[in-house]
Amino acid sequence: MEITVSKRMEDFAEGIFQVLNEKKQQVEAEGRKVYNFSVGTPDFKPAQHIIDAVCEAASKPENYKYALQDIPELTQAVIGRFKSRYGVEVKASEIMSVYGSQEGIAHVGLSLVDEGDIVLVPDPGYPIFAVGPSLAGAKLATYELYPENDYLPDLDKIAAKYGKGSAAKAKLMIVSYPLNPICKTAPDSFYEKLIPWAQENEIVIIHDNAYSDIIYDGRVGRSILSFEGAKEVAVEFYSLSKSYNYTGARMGFMVGNEQIVQTFKKLRSQIDYGTFLPVQYGAVAALNGPDDMIKEQCKVYEGRRNALCDGFTKLGWSFERSQGTMFAWSKIPAAFNGDDVKFVMEMLERTGVLCTPGSSFGELGKGYVRFALVLPEEEIAKALDEVEKSGILNVK
Repeated sequence: MEITVSKRMEDFAEGIFQVLNEKKQQVEAEGRKVYNFSVGTPDFKPAQHIIDAVCEAASKPENYKYALQDIPELTQAVIGRFKSRYGVEVKASEIMSVYGSQEGIAHVGLSLVDEGDIVLVPDPGYPIFAVGPSLAGAKLATYELYPENDYLPDLDKIAAKYGKGSAAKAKLMIVSYPLNPICKTAPDSFYEKLIPWAQENEIVIIHDNAYSDIIYDGRVGRSILSFEGAKEVAVEFYSLSKSYNYTGARMGFMVGNEQIVQTFKKLRSQIDYGTFLPVQYGAVAALNGPDDMIKEQCKVYEGRRNALCDGFTKLGWSFERSQGTMFAWSKIPAAFNGDDVKFVMEMLERTGVLCTPGSSFGELGKGYVRFALVLPEEEIAKALDEVEKSGILNVK
């Protein structure tokens, strides 16, 4: 019998991280060391009080039943976190948990868009921003992020093409700062313009706020909900993965516009029985706990950023410092003529240093690479030594 798969699968190539992992395993099988900067999985441990809370809850048999909903303690912890961290007042009806931001963004479009609705996604941007709406049958329209505009969208240009009254009216726009992969933050003035712009053009804003606790050089990460009028047009995804190293537990939240939250919650009630209760209790401990670990961790990431970006710059590869996220982003050396995949593969072969080609993040990512800051500074120094010895940056 011949199996016919859905046409939507034609849009999904093998994930770049799977391809890179296979290449990494090949190099390691040859007995060579790989410096893996490709996947953004934190190398830090969760704080002990979080682990203890999970273990205690997991020791109780009654916590193995269906959760069905978020426990009240968790909702209150989110309310407290948004108040203390961002100065934002949120209600219980404006909060729901998701299995991490990625899962939430993958599925929220099912409750917001119909077949053929236009959704605006950034280019470059994280792949799930496009995959999620496409699963809901949306028509994707990219908005370009250029370095000459500080990687901010041209809202006037977007409104002219996709705003209220246009022939191709957009329903939804996904925004994220600090943005993975380009590692840029947005000034307050951007959000102060974005929110009334969204209201005027009747475009819902989905804000991915995974990295506001990993931000450098004295900048302050904020929530879009900190800005006046945001709840009228926006929801925000907030994750415990990067701030609290709670990655495998898969715990995040959608917070903001009550109608959007409640509609998505209604959808999920048909397919989901709630987050495992020990995971919820661990999240409560994280959100109610001290921020010391988060701040110290950010300093470590900043040190790694300095070591990597400044180190490559000293080797002759001009590498701009990341403003935020746990990544660094740079145009590849001119000798490779914009072929970022070739550069990544050749660098892995010659040096053991593995990063991610920028083309996996969109058309405008071509000719760039992304490094995850997941290795200690001493390992970064060793990786830089291998790059220098290989002469790959001196190719003419």
